[in-house]
Amino acid sequence: MTRNAFATLLAGLVIALAGVAGGYWYARHTTHGTPTEPAVPSPASSATLPKSEAASSAGRRVLYWHDPMVPGARFDKPGKSPFMNMELVPVYADEGAGATDEGKVTINARTAQNLGIRIASVTESRMPMGFTVTGTVSVDERSLSAVQARVNGYIEKLHVRAQYDTVTRGQALADIYSAEWLAAQEEYLALKRSTQPDVSAIAQAARGRLLLLGVPEAQIQHIEQNGKAEPRITLQAPDASVVWEINARDGMAVSSGMPLYRLASLGSVWVHAEVPESEAALVRSGALVTVRATALPDAIYKGTVATLLPDVNATTRTIKARIVLNNPGARLKPGMFVTVTLGDESKTLLTIPAEAVISTGKRNVVIVAEAGGTFRPVDVESGRDSGGMIEIRKGLTAGQKVVASGQFLIDSESSLKTTLNRLQSEPAAPQSVPATTVSPQSPQHTATGKINRIDAKDGMLELTHAPIPAMKWPAMTMMFRAADKALLEKAKPGDEIEFDMLAEPGKDGDYVITRITPRAPRGTARGNK
Repeated sequence: MTRNAFATLLAGLVIALAGVAGGYWYARHTTHGTPTEPAVPSPASSATLPKSEAASSAGRRVLYWHDPMVPGARFDKPGKSPFMNMELVPVYADEGAGATDEGKVTINARTAQNLGIRIASVTESRMPMGFTVTGTVSVDERSLSAVQARVNGYIEKLHVRAQYDTVTRGQALADIYSAEWLAAQEEYLALKRSTQPDVSAIAQAARGRLLLLGVPEAQIQHIEQNGKAEPRITLQAPDASVVWEINARDGMAVSSGMPLYRLASLGSVWVHAEVPESEAALVRSGALVTVRATALPDAIYKGTVATLLPDVNATTRTIKARIVLNNPGARLKPGMFVTVTLGDESKTLLTIPAEAVISTGKRNVVIVAEAGGTFRPVDVESGRDSGGMIEIRKGLTAGQKVVASGQFLIDSESSLKTTLNRLQSEPAAPQSVPATTVSPQSPQHTATGKINRIDAKDGMLELTHAPIPAMKWPAMTMMFRAADKALLEKAKPGDEIEFDMLAEPGKDGDYVITRITPRAPRGTARGNK
């Protein structure tokens, strides 16, 4: 090959390579796809933002891009979010909300996975209707009885001297001397010995008078057998019981009708259960209950609700339920603490995980997952909460899918979308991004980070910050707005700083820094110059 022919061939190869490189560069800079190193797009006002006519690979028209973590800001190009250092998510034209789809949000499967969205089913399940409360044991006041003197006299001897002593039926309580008893006995004996006609009827009347004066039947029989009056009468316990009160002492004078003892039977006891005011409607008279005492872990007592007392404790906001329990062996003592389970039955109810409900104070909202990655907020009426599940009375049907985690992001996007759709239906003048307003009452958090870049004109700076536990944020790179541009005068990229930030974003969606303090570089000893 001659020298001229070789030069011609070499020149042709150079021209061909230049053409291929130029075509590749042209294709890379004219394609709608995401560039290798996308430039960070600038936020635009929701009213003045131009709607892109770009389409996805499936032919769907893109309206704008946004950051799901900061849904208020829109972007006209794809790329990295200036807020959370993540890829922007496209919003397509066929996701627009109509009159019947207002509030719906469509999220592709990959984005839903990145956001940590978890789906749960609406199911019919058995939910226990019972609940457990605390209570105290007290004496059954219907079993209280009084032992009193029916004549004037003196106490010569007490056989039972202490409160809470246990007594048996017929046990001696106290010996009382009474002249009135003595006179009545002598009158009865005289009539009994009399031989006058028709005296027997009078003698029987005198015997009845002894009974009315409180002389026991056994003692009257003893008097009849011996034919001798006894001035001392022994008071006896009418039944097996506990001495609840004692008002007698040796040598004390007593008068007719004076109560000396109050006795209480522990064969049955009352339990007063403290029922929360909100649960009072579930308690009814006659309902079965189960009682367990801390002091008797092996014993289970069954009883019924006798009544729900009519007053509410103003401090604890509870109502007392009176429960009657049989107490064999008198093991339950007045004053014991017990746990009371009311209502053991369960019902089949419509339930979802309790974490799926967003409570705003005025209403309860659930995010329903529909076909095609569409999510829709639904108002529901909730009921009982048990074991991490909550009853749904209105708003859902069995088999529907709801969002159990990540629903707060979807709800905020849905609320924003509904508002924007309403605004777009009315003519609105273009407006600029509002200035950041800093409220001195806003809560603030302190964190550390490194400045990557500063936009002094807009008062913005990009930080790579450490985790912020108070905000539940991991370490990440994001944009912040300075509360005062003067904070940026002495700062420069590469500085490690400590800063204070407001806990809530400003009106423009940016988180606001209120203080910047330089920190010593890592590895530099404190105090070195």
